[in-house]
Amino acid sequence: MGTLLRYPYEVRDEKEYFDDIQDVKVTKDMLDLAKHIVTQKTGEFEPEKFEDHYEEALVELINAKRNGKTVGAKPSPRGDDVVDLMDALKRSIANDAQPAKGKKPRKASAGQKEMLLPISGKRAAKEDKKKVEKPTPARARKRA
Repeated sequence: MGTLLRYPYEVRDEKEYFDDIQDVKVTKDMLDLAKHIVTQKTGEFEPEKFEDHYEEALVELINAKRNGKTVGAKPSPRGDDVVDLMDALKRSIANDAQPAKGKKPRKASAGQKEMLLPISGKRAAKEDKKKVEKPTPARARKRA
């Protein structure tokens, strides 16, 4: 396991870091709450359960180089729950464009009348086909 040791010239005085922090008065209730949270979350460290994935990957890389294998970048793991944001937005727009069956249009509030126009569905399109306008006779047309 790797350990980081510092030389005395690398260690700095704590006043350099903590001098700018303001003194804050904490109420007794807040302090009690913080103590309660710390005691609830406190546990014993069990080194046998700790797994250092970084160190394991580093050891594998070193062993692979020792054996003469060429080492390349590993592909990043791809989760199944990753959502393509553009596809989700396109599906959302497509769902909003199709009105739900049996859904009544919302009542317009003040100033929104022009935004909440009813959308004609299949039934209105069939009625429009039935009502084919007849051309007006040539005599009735106005001349410019």
